[in-house]
Amino acid sequence: MAQDLLTAFALVLIIEGFLPGVAPAAYQRMLSEVGQMRQRTLRVIGIVAMLAGALMLQSLN
Repeated sequence: MAQDLLTAFALVLIIEGFLPGVAPAAYQRMLSEVGQMRQRTLRVIGIVAMLAGALMLQSLN
């Protein structure tokens, strides 16, 4: 189980670091645009992402 958690965390770090590592200017623009979004919009995006991830995990097991 610990190995699975470390693998998942490593994948998160790789995915999260990809855009700022490859295209830092685009990453800054994206963060600026996210900062302009309404809190409700961000909340909906976050909840949809969590549900999609949970459904993907459920379908894999």
